[in-house]
Amino acid sequence: MISPFLLYFRSMEGFTLHKEERLCSQKTIEELFTSGQSFLSYPLKVVFNKTEALQPYPVQAAFTVSKRNFKRAVKRNILKRRMREAYRINKPSLYLELGAKGLQIAVMFVYIGKDLSEYAPIEKAMISAFKKLLAKV
Repeated sequence: MISPFLLYFRSMEGFTLHKEERLCSQKTIEELFTSGQSFLSYPLKVVFNKTEALQPYPVQAAFTVSKRNFKRAVKRNILKRRMREAYRINKPSLYLELGAKGLQIAVMFVYIGKDLSEYAPIEKAMISAFKKLLAKV
């Protein structure tokens, strides 16, 4: 039997970022920062934790940019859009690996760079973060 997320990625719909894929639960976010593991993939810091919640997707993700480093909301929003896009485009490989292992994780991507990065370095860091994440899980 083919799992639901394998069917999901066979269609073009595999490149969307649905509401169920976003990390919204305040309780899960608190747990993520108190008992989760983290690593750096500059300019991103990745905080992750295995979860027991039965979700239709193997990963719930959130993206954040520090107000201390970027005072203007416009710049913070640009960086979050770039992080989400890099995640959205490259997530199928992550989903397939985690689905094969039968794992559910919650992950938060924190932008820690001091300057406004273009899309290419953020995408490169996101791919590197996926590799490190799969090695640590």
